[in-house]
Amino acid sequence: MTDNILQMLKRLLVAIVFSIAFGYIESAVVVYLRAIFHPNGFTFPMDVFALTAQGRQLLLTEIGREAATLALILTAAWLFGKNRQEHAAYFMLIFALWDVFYYVFLKVLLDWPATLMDWDILFLIPVAWASPILYPVLASLVMFVFAVAILYRSAQGRPLVIAQADWLAWSGAAIIVVVSFCLGGTHISRPDYADYFHPLLFAFGYAVGIAACVRSWLRRPSPKPAQALPVPQ
Repeated sequence: MTDNILQMLKRLLVAIVFSIAFGYIESAVVVYLRAIFHPNGFTFPMDVFALTAQGRQLLLTEIGREAATLALILTAAWLFGKNRQEHAAYFMLIFALWDVFYYVFLKVLLDWPATLMDWDILFLIPVAWASPILYPVLASLVMFVFAVAILYRSAQGRPLVIAQADWLAWSGAAIIVVVSFCLGGTHISRPDYADYFHPLLFAFGYAVGIAACVRSWLRRPSPKPAQALPVPQ
């Protein structure tokens, strides 16, 4: 095993510990929020916008906390990575593990969710996102696997060759997935809230994203042109 691989594994281990600890912090905060906002139980549909002045202030505080969370993940990714690909990989890895272990610790602390098909509010920026828990977990698993793949290739000195088409595919896939979550989130106060999340829309964006990941992984770098030998004098 090369020194580069060993160094990558050490940084990866530290990033994993950071992500799991961050997931616990997130779950602990949500335990308190549910005691404040949902004393009678966290159930759907919910009327999260019919709040008192104090409730609106807490909601704004929660939105600010989510923005700070993204800033912390970005900062950690910048510190762990050594180049743009590694920065992106560590962002995906930390985000994915933070998200998954958030649910793991909620299960430990609150015995919730009962199943992966239980609904949750995923995010509040710029609008509410919501869906069954299964779908953000699926997205996180792909992010984690692809992040580790990027870091492994980088440690080998063979970074991915990413084409413009890959960026377009990832951007399109992310937009489709986020839209699917927002469609669910913006209707969570309706009795038929579950009808507004479309699993097939999520699946389409998910498949496009995976296809772009596989294509970038399989793409071989263009051979470097041979340098001309110096002409003897």
